[in-house]
Amino acid sequence: MVLPMEVGKSPTLKGIRGMLAIKDIKKGELLEKCPVIVMTAKQEKSVDETSLVKYTYEWTGTDIALVLGYGSLYNHSFQPNADYRKDIKNENMVFRAIKDIKQGEEIFISYKFDPNSKKPFFKLYTDYDAHRKESKKSNR
Repeated sequence: MVLPMEVGKSPTLKGIRGMLAIKDIKKGELLEKCPVIVMTAKQEKSVDETSLVKYTYEWTGTDIALVLGYGSLYNHSFQPNADYRKDIKNENMVFRAIKDIKQGEEIFISYKFDPNSKKPFFKLYTDYDAHRKESKKSNR
């Protein structure tokens, strides 16, 4: 599969990488289908002590997943132009455009800590531990 994007310097978030469209992308277009590495709650404790924690997604009520491919490099926005869906059965994460994206534009997803929250992202990220604990309770 030829991907419609590449890793580059984020034009909006200083000093970090982001995923940039290398061609116009239509709403609904597949961006990529990424395999995941699923980790249990026991393994998650070890991951929490590393920089990999920033690149994991909630997978089930008890497991997390490290998304391979470029899946862990999409930056967050409260106005995303892409979204992702878990394919738990096949252990994949599927990313699609939810809006038309112009060549050169950065591709954003919502990390969905709380999609209605307008907290600054740093505050969202520092609430990450509390969010994960709460999510696990509600998913049981």
